[in-house]
Amino acid sequence: MALRARALYDFRSENPGEISLREHEVLSLCSEQDIEGWLEGVNSRGDRGLFPASYVQVLRAPAAEPPPPARYANLPAGGFEPTPPAEPCPLPAPFAYPPGQGSDDDWDDDWDDSSTVADEPGALGGSYPDYEAAGGGVGPGRYRVSTRSELSLGSRGGARPPGHPHPPGGAAKSSATVSRNLNRFSTFVKSGGEAFVLGEASGFVKDGDKLCVVLGPRGPQWQENPYPFQCSIEDPTKQTKFKGMKSYIAYKLVPSHTGQQVHRRYKHFDWLYGRLAEKFPVISVPHLPEKQATGRFEEDFISKRRKGLAWWMDHMCSHPVLAQCDAFQHFLTCPSTDEKAWKQGKRKAEKDEMVGANFFLTISVPTGPGASLDLQEVESQVDGFKTFTKKMDESALQLNHTANEFARKQVTGFKKEYQKVGHSFKCLSQAFELDQQAFSAGLNQAIAFTAEAYDAIGDLFADQPRQDLDPVMDLLALYQGHLANFPDIIHVQKGALTKVKESKRHVEEGKMELQKAEGIQERCNIISFATLAEINHFHKIRVRDFKSQMQHFLQQQIIFFQKVTQKLEEALHKYDSV
Repeated sequence: MALRARALYDFRSENPGEISLREHEVLSLCSEQDIEGWLEGVNSRGDRGLFPASYVQVLRAPAAEPPPPARYANLPAGGFEPTPPAEPCPLPAPFAYPPGQGSDDDWDDDWDDSSTVADEPGALGGSYPDYEAAGGGVGPGRYRVSTRSELSLGSRGGARPPGHPHPPGGAAKSSATVSRNLNRFSTFVKSGGEAFVLGEASGFVKDGDKLCVVLGPRGPQWQENPYPFQCSIEDPTKQTKFKGMKSYIAYKLVPSHTGQQVHRRYKHFDWLYGRLAEKFPVISVPHLPEKQATGRFEEDFISKRRKGLAWWMDHMCSHPVLAQCDAFQHFLTCPSTDEKAWKQGKRKAEKDEMVGANFFLTISVPTGPGASLDLQEVESQVDGFKTFTKKMDESALQLNHTANEFARKQVTGFKKEYQKVGHSFKCLSQAFELDQQAFSAGLNQAIAFTAEAYDAIGDLFADQPRQDLDPVMDLLALYQGHLANFPDIIHVQKGALTKVKESKRHVEEGKMELQKAEGIQERCNIISFATLAEINHFHKIRVRDFKSQMQHFLQQQIIFFQKVTQKLEEALHKYDSV
């Protein structure tokens, strides 16, 4: 028997996965069992999704066709959140591996084994610098911040599930709440943005955890790091463990604010990236160079990875928030030989409570006259940036493909063609040498020199991409990682804005108190300030990087063609004495 239901009221869908109903409309049900007050079915227009169980009356009339299979049958009756998979999900590209392919740094090792900290090539002096005492860590202030007072879970009225709309009537006037997203795996939900906006975040915020957004000439921006620094990555060396049974590459890091070198393996970079990406949902944490399972000890690969890590480190040190993060400072300053201190700092970072919804409590935004944001203007700016990133991503992919193809032609095609010309000139000179007349000897030598010049020019073409095109492609790879981050960052801001619009509609309909709606808008403003600050930082660093890289590219091109010109001029002068 097919299950059917008749709509008792009109219902307008407001979230993905919901369908709209019209009064007296007959629907086909996928299952008679409701999911936290919602049913799944197909309306008369063929739309399939969820709708409130209280809005329909189940009909017991038989029907010929079987009910459609329930898409949400795997959801428990007590809540929307599906049971997590038994195995962890793979990391997103470029960090995911095909099944059976290990990481390039023996990532299956127990983290707390004797190789947690890369061994030093020699003994290092100095002690672990007290970064907190320098003003970059936790200060003495510690205060509790909570958003629960305005939208507590208990104020939703009985057992009515979050987001469940009330049937029409006076009883719903003051008890409406902003609905939760049905997709519990969306970035807005997983980042804690939804819980924060709905007023469910609560935690102790220390002075050292505060992230300040200030108003600058281009709008909201992160407060500058009062103690800027840089960090070089040098001398990648091959080291071993387990009496030579396993090998790895260690990189020497020298932060300018301590001057003390430390050694880190790639897996340490990978651990740090994971912590930062989890902690900062509205900040673009730069992606690391890709992992590689084979050939990771080859010289070219090691050199390319070091350059990629150098770009990554530059962006980390240049970001006002990431540069001062405790986990990053621990990564830069903990002595490589102090295994105990490394593990303590690592576990402290992994137990950080200021993640998820609580992270947004740490953001401090401007207050007072002129400091509020126009949400329509914010939405317009974010939409404009979304269009910009899409276009930049497309052009970066195109440029990367063009540069890679041009470099390939220089290394193989151009070199081969120039050397083919040189070989032809050499054959001509050898033919002329069969003439034993003395007056032709100078010409023969000049043509032979011309052949050598073209052979050398071919070698110049083959070596040139390392000087100009490869650095451009390294920069493009880093920015493609940033561009891949921003859709999630924008999604968090858009999710918050949607909640504000929903709360305003409830106020206009007399279903929500103004104070609750103002609280939602205030928390959305915090996310909007942070998003705009990150967008401004991206543009600032983008202009700096591409200006520098384009200057370098053109300078190297000039040097290259000057070398080619010099070879040709030298060959030309050989004919002066003929």
